[in-house]
Amino acid sequence: MRLMKYYLSAFILIVTLFQTTKLCAQERTRHRIAVFAPLYIDSAFTSDGEYRFSKYSFPKYINPGLEFFEGVQMAFDSLNKENVRFEVDIYDTRSASETLEQQLSRCEADSVSLILAYSSVPELRAFADAGIRSNIPVVNVNLPNDGGVTGNPFFVMINSTLRTQCEATYKFVQKNYALNEIVVFRKKSQWGDKIKSYFEDYEKNSGNASLKLKYVDLNDSFSVANLTPHLDTVKQFLCVSGSLDENFGKRLANQLAVLKKKYKVSLLGMPTWDNIKDFGKTEYNGLDIIYGTPFYNPKTDKVSLSIINYFNQVMYARPSDMVFRGYEVAWMFAKLLNQYGSNIASNLSSKQYKLITEYDIQPTLNRETMTLDYFENKKLYFLKWQNGILKLVN
Repeated sequence: MRLMKYYLSAFILIVTLFQTTKLCAQERTRHRIAVFAPLYIDSAFTSDGEYRFSKYSFPKYINPGLEFFEGVQMAFDSLNKENVRFEVDIYDTRSASETLEQQLSRCEADSVSLILAYSSVPELRAFADAGIRSNIPVVNVNLPNDGGVTGNPFFVMINSTLRTQCEATYKFVQKNYALNEIVVFRKKSQWGDKIKSYFEDYEKNSGNASLKLKYVDLNDSFSVANLTPHLDTVKQFLCVSGSLDENFGKRLANQLAVLKKKYKVSLLGMPTWDNIKDFGKTEYNGLDIIYGTPFYNPKTDKVSLSIINYFNQVMYARPSDMVFRGYEVAWMFAKLLNQYGSNIASNLSSKQYKLITEYDIQPTLNRETMTLDYFENKKLYFLKWQNGILKLVN
């Protein structure tokens, strides 16, 4: 109930902010920042400001955008305490009165210096086009998809693309499991084919010793009997789940867990496994389950503990990962804007304001023209579930 009241209070705050369009303006402003998020204000409140739902309910679909906004708000509160001044405009991408294109036109007309966007895939191109049209850096905080953006030095992706994730996974295997027998179990699909092609592309172009990957296609109802012909009781095996399908990954882990006493096998999955908490259960003990993710926060640093403490005391709840991401992305890029001003686009790769996560923002080059397509976080952490404990392994 306390959490529900907090969300309603946060929503009322957002509505108030929309009346002034400023999140934290001060008498003297240096730069203007626009924050875009799916807040669904028009669907949650009437034109008179009345909440449409029961006071005992809060729609879950509103949570991600609201949590991102909460993290951003906390970041600018911290910057204000450091006397770092900004004027911040909040845009609801689910507004019933304005299209995204209209909001972006207004944003450009207001001489915005930086855009932070929590977006959907169809919206990515509109954000990227606005950025390159007006020379405004656009930071996408959530999607691992480039939306077909090319030739855009003003577009930044915090979440790594599948190609980058596959390249990092291949390098991780080269470093840690090169002497193992390696079997890639796949679910035949468009994304499964992409994963294979990304592995093969990196293999051809890396210049390092290639791994001997064996690819095996499985159907949705595969069993232990479909896995054992590709394993050996004498050799060390690394099984790779070459699919983004979480259900496929969980089924593969379940079947290998049955075989863990007979076969020396570890399991490596995709970044989508960051959502699977079942791997901490006792039935997986003895089977090392590894996956890569661009986001790792052990929540032991001063900033994270402060955020956790605030949520515990005010909301009796735990902050979601999107709260932390909203905070650190807003803080980091606002700091860069404050230091470099109009030259921020030339300093998007700077690591000087690392806060929680070790991002590695680097240019992604077009493989045909060798020109810059956009900037992207190239850093992947690899985590391992081992006997119910999740630990960092690189």
